[in-house]
This record gives sequence, C-alpha cells and structure tokens, in this order.
Amino acid sequence: MNKTIRRASVFALLLVLALLGRATWVQAYEGKALADEKKNRRNVIAQYAQPLGNIVVAGSPVTGSKKTEGGDLAYKRDYTDGELYSAVTGYSSQAYGATQLEGIYSDVLDGTDTRLKNPIDALTGKQQEPGDVVTTIDPAVQKAAYEALGSKKGAAVAIDPKTGRILGMVSTPSYDPSKIAGLTDGTTWQELTEDKDKPLVNRALRQPLPPGSTFKLVVAAAALEKGLYGSVDTATDSPNPYKLPGSTRYLENENPSAPCENATIRTALQYSCNNVFAKIAVDLGQDEVKAMAEKFGFNDKELDVPVRAYPSVYPSDMDKAQTALTGIGQFDVTATPLQIAMVSAAIANDGLMAAPHMVSQVVDSDGDTLESFDDGDAKRIVSSSTAEQLRSAMVTVVDKGTGTNAAISGAEVGGKTGTAQHGENNSKTPYAWFTSYAKDADTGKEVAVAVLIEDSGAARSEVSGNGLAAPVAQKMMKAALK
Repeated sequence: MNKTIRRASVFALLLVLALLGRATWVQAYEGKALADEKKNRRNVIAQYAQPLGNIVVAGSPVTGSKKTEGGDLAYKRDYTDGELYSAVTGYSSQAYGATQLEGIYSDVLDGTDTRLKNPIDALTGKQQEPGDVVTTIDPAVQKAAYEALGSKKGAAVAIDPKTGRILGMVSTPSYDPSKIAGLTDGTTWQELTEDKDKPLVNRALRQPLPPGSTFKLVVAAAALEKGLYGSVDTATDSPNPYKLPGSTRYLENENPSAPCENATIRTALQYSCNNVFAKIAVDLGQDEVKAMAEKFGFNDKELDVPVRAYPSVYPSDMDKAQTALTGIGQFDVTATPLQIAMVSAAIANDGLMAAPHMVSQVVDSDGDTLESFDDGDAKRIVSSSTAEQLRSAMVTVVDKGTGTNAAISGAEVGGKTGTAQHGENNSKTPYAWFTSYAKDADTGKEVAVAVLIEDSGAARSEVSGNGLAAPVAQKMMKAALK
C-alpha cells in the first residue's frame, strides 16, 4: 500500500471515530440536556399527559386536574378554593410555568421524580403515578385569615410555636390559579401582571416592609439579654421627647400623654414608647441590635419554608440617629409577616425557635414517604427568663395597652402593635402591623401570628395596628385554639 492510500485510510478511520464519538456524546450526554430543556414541547406534553398529584390540606386535596378539550395537553391544573390557598400552592400553568409548592415539587406532582420509579421503570423511562405534597396548613386558620383580611391589601401568617408548623398563610388581594392554568388564559394573565395591587406577589413571604413598633420586641430582647436592664419592670433612662444623636430632630410618641419618660420596658411596650426603644438601640449599639435581629432570622438569605422567603433586613453602617430609628422599626429595617411571626413564636416557645415549615411530608401514590420535615427542630434565640419576661409584657399590651382588640376570653394572649411610616416624610398611608401569641392552658394549644395591613382604604387617622391588624390576628388565634 503506497503512502498516499495509507494516509487517506488513516484519515477516513479518524473521521469514522470522530463521528462515533460525537454520536455517543449526543446520545449519552446532550440527549439528556435536550430532554430536560424547558422549551422542549415533549416535556410539557408528558407533564400534562396524566392527572397531576395533589397539594393536600388537612387530609383533603386543594388541587386537582381537569381534562382538556383538544390539543396535545391532556390535562390541566385545577384548584379547590384557589383564592383561599394561592399563597400556599402557587400556580401551575401550561403557559406560564409553576411557582411556590407547585414549582418546588413539580417533579413529584407530575410523576417524573426519580424517587417515584422502581429500577425497571428507571431503565424503560416509564412515567410513574405522581406523588402528593402534604402541608401543615390548618384550614380553619387559613379561612379565618382570608375572611378577616377581606378586601384589605395585606398578609397574615400563623405558626405553631412548638413545632414550627405554618398553620395559615394568606396574601391579599388574592387570585384563582385555575384561571391561568391553561394555554388560552393570556387576558387574565395580563390583568394579573398589570394590576397595581400585585395579586401574584405573596406578601406573607416575599414583600418585606418596615415593621414599625413590632420590631421593639427584638430591641427589648437585646436589652434584656445584654443586661442593659435587669427586667421589664426596671426604669429605663429615656428622656421624652428623645433628641436623635447628632441631630436637631426630636423623636416624639404617638400618644403625647403616655407615661413614656424613663418608662420600664413593660410600660414602653404597653404604650409603644418610641423614645425608650430608640434610646435603647443607641445604648446597645447597632452591632448588638443587629446580632439579636439575626438570631431571630433577619438578614437570612436562605430561609426556605420550603418556599424561599425574601430576606428581612437589619441594616449596617449607620450613624447613631439612624440606629435610633431602627429601634422603632424604621430607617432601613424591613420584615416579612413570616419573620415577625417567627419573633413572636420564639418568645412564646420559651426562647426557642422551631424551624418554620408548611410541608410535613412528600409522598408517593401509595402514601409512602419520600421526604419528611421534622417538627420542633429548634434553636435557642433568647434565654427562658427573657422569653418569660417578654411574654408578660406582651400580655400587658393586650390586657390594657395598645393591643386590646386581640384579647380572647379564657386564653393567654400577648401582642405588639406597629404602625410603620410609608413614603417620603411619612407622606403616604402608614402600614398597620400586629403580632401576637395565644395559649390555651386547658388544651395546650398555642399559636403565634403576624398580620400586615398594607392598605385598608381607611383614612390615615384611622390606621393603627390595634384597629386594623389586631382583629385579624384575634380571629386567626381563636381558630387555631379551637
């Protein structure tokens, strides 16, 4: 064989090997990537080829699947009481994807999760029956929150302090996920996305706002833990009005006649004295307040319940005047209702914070557990003594302070109101907050809640945590204690 033929043969062999290598690469590696590509129509067809698994509340599904008419997608998602549970479920749409529990557990719900397959099915690629997601939601608490919020723009969260189970989570205005589940719901989708009230936003988890005076519980906890004051009944060093350090501005109280000068922490919480907590924040320093806030969960960028919550923020690099304002939940402090509920839950649970979660189990079609979430996985936030003192002071707030609308006959109820400034120079209607806990000594049931009223349509003079948010919290707590 002459040299030219030999070289041509080697070159041809290399070409064949290259083609074989490329084919192997495409089939073994790129094939899976192409199969997993979200824009691959075959995946959407497979996803909706059979009824989806369900999201379950108290043993009953709040989701379903509806047979479609025509087209290559056999089923679409359907919802029972969609507006009531949208902040829990999210949506699953043939056109717009999936969010929240629908998105996180989409592989389980459509039957493609590898944990659902036996070894033979894994080899053949057979699609299995989908699994279900079992939530911790109490339908009575959920309904109480939804009905009490009504037409108001806001959100509410309820947590079992001992277990961390989220018993209720509502965001209003809400929406019905069934109306955007198909391929021909573009008009409804456009209305929802263009709505200035943002109904698709889960305000309970994903819209941090200034928490106002509810943050005073964090500042009080820091003061007691640091030993700045020996108890909630020790007089503080708090001039009234309080001049912000390095400023000509005086910080005044909502109630000019309230006994806030050198008030105890108990009295300061009862009357929501700004001068006391602004001064405490400055005396502690921003690092101490920040450390306590972070123990409660602020600045956590990975808070999953299992839906990822937006971080609640306690800022850094402030001067003393700005630090003083953070002491009353203003300046750049922001919080979600979930975060504020976590504060009350830890105080109610003797200073221990159980990890909040709204899914208890993920199961296959036979009910066998694929994944479970432990109740009561707790870490200590404050000492038992500090928690006990704060509960006592919060009870005073409800018994004879700014939170009387949260009282429940026969139950121990403690709370804290908040009215947070909104807009430049407080030019817009303030946000109304309320956070609380309730305990029934006879049944042993407990609950902690946080309610945010972003906008109620009420006149500015009528906006208060006790007037707008506390009645919502009271109804949620009553439902949880039944």
